This record gives sequence, C-alpha cells and structure tokens, in this order.
Amino acid sequence: MFRMWIKLWKDNRLVKDLTVENGEPVNRTKKVFEAVDRACSEWDLPKPIWLQNNLKEFKKTARTRFGQDSFIEHIDFDWLELHVIEEDSFYGGR
Repeated sequence: MFRMWIKLWKDNRLVKDLTVENGEPVNRTKKVFEAVDRACSEWDLPKPIWLQNNLKEFKKTARTRFGQDSFIEHIDFDWLELHVIEEDSFYGGR
C-alpha cells in the first residue's frame, strides 16, 4: 500500500491535511501525481509545478514543499507539503 500525507500550511499552522492511499499496481510517480491531483481537486487549489529543488528533495527524503514559486496563480496559504508515509514493497508498474 502506498500512502501520502498532504498538508496545507498558513501562518505556520496546519490548516488542512489529507492522507491518500493507493493500492493499485501502478508506478510510484503515477501514485504521487494522483495524490496531488486529488488534494488539489478536493481543496480547490491550482496544481503545483515541480521545480528542480522539489524533485531533488522528494527523491532524497520522500517529502517536499510547494510555496508561491511553484504556482502560477496567487495562493492564499504558505505552502503545500507532501510526505510519503508508506511505500509499496513492490511496484507492479505499468
């Protein structure tokens, strides 16, 4: 089972969070993007742009933050944080 914890921060306080689970036999990248899409849709947020620093940090620590520089539109929060809290032991992959 793959699980990602997605958190929305404003004024250094956690204002919303969501845990997204995915047990489908698809690759990790697809699971990450689907989780972000779900949170953005549920919270009516624009989708973030993955900058080089986000990719590097996510590959190294399985977590990253998206601030204003990762969004085209103005955001009314400090950052959107992603944190993988459970990985599949085997990727079925497609």
